[in-house]
Amino acid sequence: MNTPRQDQVTIGDLHLTVIRKAVKNVHLSVHPPDGRVTLVAPVDTRLDVARAYAISKLRWIEQQRHALQAQERETPRAFIKRESHYVWGRRYLLRVQEEDRKPSVTLDHRRLTLTIRPGTSPAQRAQVIHDWHKGLLRAAAEPMIAAWEDRLGVRVRKLFLQRMKTRWGSCSPQAGHIRLNTELVKKPKDLLEYVVIHELIHLIDPTHGERFLTLLNEHAPTWREARAELNELPLRSEEWPSAPTG
Repeated sequence: MNTPRQDQVTIGDLHLTVIRKAVKNVHLSVHPPDGRVTLVAPVDTRLDVARAYAISKLRWIEQQRHALQAQERETPRAFIKRESHYVWGRRYLLRVQEEDRKPSVTLDHRRLTLTIRPGTSPAQRAQVIHDWHKGLLRAAAEPMIAAWEDRLGVRVRKLFLQRMKTRWGSCSPQAGHIRLNTELVKKPKDLLEYVVIHELIHLIDPTHGERFLTLLNEHAPTWREARAELNELPLRSEEWPSAPTG
């Protein structure tokens, strides 16, 4: 497989990555969280043509970057009592219990209860919550994947659940592997289903070309709204990588 050719273009204070590969149409993207900009174009596209296209879209690029900068960021969690935590789009207050037994997490209609041993550090508390998130996500995602495998005629060989800084999900079509961001546990379940559908369609078409969009429109007709809602929801407060400067 040929490696896509990449070039850096500077337009004023904008640094743009131009990626030329086997696609039919130009696709311009502004990526969270820091507004990194890429332009995917057919392999025979001249660099000056790609630059001119980006210049024609400068207003749109600035609008997208401004929207990213305006996004609410989730404040760092300390895992202390009465702290706000989100599960499937609902806000819960954290209750912390110290007991000399195996750590656990339970949820009722109002509170999220974290039971930990005395002296447990914030990092250890975070790991207990993250492990619990993974269990919730797997329990929700696996039946969704099974249902959509049948509808789309595909098979997922392995599901990975992990924290990802810039993606809600990813797919390795050749291996048949799907990865889901554990942060999805904090979002409404219909947004998880959109991500599942999106990644499973990549098992059919690994690009974001016409065939992919046709399938996405057919099976997830409200995908634009779901994507917009995901982009509008709070991002984790983390050290994000900076944009390339060319």
